[in-house]
Amino acid sequence: MRIGIDARLTYYRQAGISQYILQLLEGLARCDAADEFVILQSIRCKDPLLDRPNFSRRLLVTPSHHRLERLTLSLELSASRLDVLHSPDLIPPMLRDCRSVITIHDLGFLLYPHFLTKDAARYYGQIDYAVRRADAIIADSQATKLDIVRLLGVPDYKITVIYLAASPIFRPVRSAEITQQVRSRFGIASEFILFVSTIEPRKNVPMLLRAFRRLLDSYRADVKLVLAGEKGWLFNEVFQQVTDLKLTDDVIFLGRVSTVELLMLYNAAQMLVAPSIYEGFGLSPLEAMACGTPVVVSNVASLPEIVGDAGLLVDPQDEEATTVAIWRLLSDSELRSSLVEKGIRRAAVFSWDKAAQETLALYHSLA
Repeated sequence: MRIGIDARLTYYRQAGISQYILQLLEGLARCDAADEFVILQSIRCKDPLLDRPNFSRRLLVTPSHHRLERLTLSLELSASRLDVLHSPDLIPPMLRDCRSVITIHDLGFLLYPHFLTKDAARYYGQIDYAVRRADAIIADSQATKLDIVRLLGVPDYKITVIYLAASPIFRPVRSAEITQQVRSRFGIASEFILFVSTIEPRKNVPMLLRAFRRLLDSYRADVKLVLAGEKGWLFNEVFQQVTDLKLTDDVIFLGRVSTVELLMLYNAAQMLVAPSIYEGFGLSPLEAMACGTPVVVSNVASLPEIVGDAGLLVDPQDEEATTVAIWRLLSDSELRSSLVEKGIRRAAVFSWDKAAQETLALYHSLA
């Protein structure tokens, strides 16, 4: 069986969907030596993503999210002789000679269209075409599957829920020495609360900043807020609010960090706070829990499904409740220890090997 996987996005972005693509490819390589995989990469990529006998790569000119992508990608792939093409970034090309699998990570762009730029709205506006063209749809969570059925009218049988997982690199390596190394490397003067994500409206950073301001004012907490992640879009409000709330000395923006640096940050942090208004899965809380770091997450969309009882859940619109949850984890050592243990056990339920096996089974069911 000849399976194509569109991995062009990994050239342009490192977080989110790109990590999904990379981890899925690694999982497929571990569980399948029989099928032939063709990894579709940007022509600008110098190196293959995987070096395996049954993995080859095809370099493509068509950029990710280009306005003519469906057409030009179809032309580039017309002679590829694929049995199945997997589009992990949602929109498949107009190929008719192979079966199509797409992954829908979330439908935040339908629920919160005011969070989109014009280019993003144009790209995600193709969702109706995507679900009609696809022979099968992968959803990251039951919450996302329900959204697809409810908002797009897709029949239930066409959607398979396949959970993501934390990369195996994320594990407890906590020690006083590592904590000191992290603080020295990133210029963090005290204990810190961690936020990990691309900075864009859906991640609800302005609310987190207001909750953090309350924490400093009401509880006199000696703690910093550290944000690791690239600037996404519509982020100017975040930086303006840091100034308006007089948080310049207490909030640290790291930008993009490496996977190893992220591992160290998780282990050195007092907690991860993920106050998203909407998530299709929520990978950073799972990574944090795998490292033995307690989490505070929103009580909406997929996050309760993923975190279970291993974290504190709060209303993403309630900054006071968020402040109280953060303070509880800072001040209650018994609660903290309980959530550390629960988080490690919960994260172990999810596996990229299992995700790869389930994805491979879906490919074969279509062939």
